[in-house]
Amino acid sequence: MSRLSPATLASLPATVARPLYDRDAQKVGIVHFGIGAFHRAHQAWYCDAAMNGASEQGGDRDWMITGVSLRSPGVARQMNPQGGLYTLAERSAEGTALRVVGSVRNVLVASEEPEAVIAAVAAPDTRIVSLTVTEKGYCRSESGDLDFALAHSLSFYYFVTQGLLRRRKAGLPGITLLPCDNLADNGAKLHALMRQYLDRHEPDLLAWFEDTCACPSTMIDRIVPATTDEDRAMVAEGLGVAEDLGGLADEACVVTEPFSQWVIEDKFATPRPQWEAVGAELVSDVAPYETAKLRMLNGAHSMLAYCGLARGHTYVHEAIGDPELHDLALRLMGREAAPTIAAAPNQNLAAYAEALIARFANPSLNHRLIQIAMDGSQKIPQRWLETLAANAKAGKSCPAILTAIAAWIRHLQGHNGTVDDPMAARLSALARKADTAQATLAIFADDGPMAGTWVPTQDDIAGLSEVVLA
Repeated sequence: MSRLSPATLASLPATVARPLYDRDAQKVGIVHFGIGAFHRAHQAWYCDAAMNGASEQGGDRDWMITGVSLRSPGVARQMNPQGGLYTLAERSAEGTALRVVGSVRNVLVASEEPEAVIAAVAAPDTRIVSLTVTEKGYCRSESGDLDFALAHSLSFYYFVTQGLLRRRKAGLPGITLLPCDNLADNGAKLHALMRQYLDRHEPDLLAWFEDTCACPSTMIDRIVPATTDEDRAMVAEGLGVAEDLGGLADEACVVTEPFSQWVIEDKFATPRPQWEAVGAELVSDVAPYETAKLRMLNGAHSMLAYCGLARGHTYVHEAIGDPELHDLALRLMGREAAPTIAAAPNQNLAAYAEALIARFANPSLNHRLIQIAMDGSQKIPQRWLETLAANAKAGKSCPAILTAIAAWIRHLQGHNGTVDDPMAARLSALARKADTAQATLAIFADDGPMAGTWVPTQDDIAGLSEVVLA
């Protein structure tokens, strides 16, 4: 089967949307670390839309992206033979819409070509370095500070720092570092971590970094399941051209929902694309949107993952279709999480919860619960524990979240297969030695692996002891 490529664009069916701009005439303005499916369904999609608008209205151009995979060559092998092109499939109960996204110029593999990555960061046309490296990719210790053992020469810290050194030496301006991960207050955290890295390795660069660079916070919301062979077959059929009845293969395609939200702190050190013209929100304070997403969407997602697996479900839409889990999700979002959030003006949390239930119920995404269950130790502090702490101060209990914690303990015990978590060994060892309540106490104790993230009360322990998952 032939592959999607720039040469095949003109032959695509009329129903497939495609770039309207001259890709070859656009310069690379963004270097992105962590060019996985989530980035391709979100930031790269927004950049493509912004340049499409520029082709019609004029003025917004030169925002192509050089992607960077820090270790694995997989995405580079998918995208580079396709000239950086890939298909985004938006799936809903009403059907599937295909769009070929053209904003990615190429993908570099840092472990194979480190010099090229540094040169990309240092290039005069680069104005933004963005990141989708997951929470663990920020290399934080349990205290939240930078873990220098993890922040080595294959971390983004090294490549960004080396690129900044070259920019300063060449008399070029600084850059905007734009984190795009589910890390609360991600801009401020990235700024602090970069300062720690520079203070250790390049202290003479610190003042220049502070004067010329910026780290805005962001909140990103779009559900992006892992792409399956069935998804790739569906996209190939949709891209098929008349003379090729076998379709057109796209090894880099992604599947997502029609909904997308991007809230960005308006604090850039450099020019940026006109993302707000294509749906992004530029605000002075991201915190209310970020908190709502973490505690409501992500909190309910993780609850559905662990509780859904415990009840024999495979996908999110199956879990939310379970009446007990449906009610549990509504309780978690509406009665436990929402009252802890200081909403922004015109931010309707009740409507947000209703919209989330509808999104979870999308039967076309096949979002696997086991995918959401990955890296729980890195996710649940923001998704559950902050809500628990806020309710504890108000003298309120959180039975939905306690049920979710009990299901997480069951997951750590191995009931859902191999535990994919950076702290799996320690957490699983503790989870297997005691009942749910005692295992929870051991995990969150002062000498436990998640010390300092939450202090269970006696009421919490009693609530955990009463949880029935089956």
